[in-house]
Amino acid sequence: MNAKEVGERIKYFREKKNISKNALATNAGVSPTYVYQVEQGIKCPTVEYLGYLCWGLGITYLEFFSFGTESHRQDKLSYLTPEQKKLLNDFLNAL
Repeated sequence: MNAKEVGERIKYFREKKNISKNALATNAGVSPTYVYQVEQGIKCPTVEYLGYLCWGLGITYLEFFSFGTESHRQDKLSYLTPEQKKLLNDFLNAL
């Protein structure tokens, strides 16, 4: 998932929950500028900051990384290298 896709997901959940950028920033403990930059794909949050944003949105990492249908998720996963799949699996198991 690249920075633009991460930003699109943050914006999707923010709009779905009818939360303003300022409210998300306050809830997540980040600046409104940071939220804007993430949503625009200018910045890509670290795992730590993605956690803050998910917390601010009231969603889990699992919800953030769920892409709708199982087949759509499988399509996204098929683009990962074996090393990336292992890292993702290790990350999800650590949650």
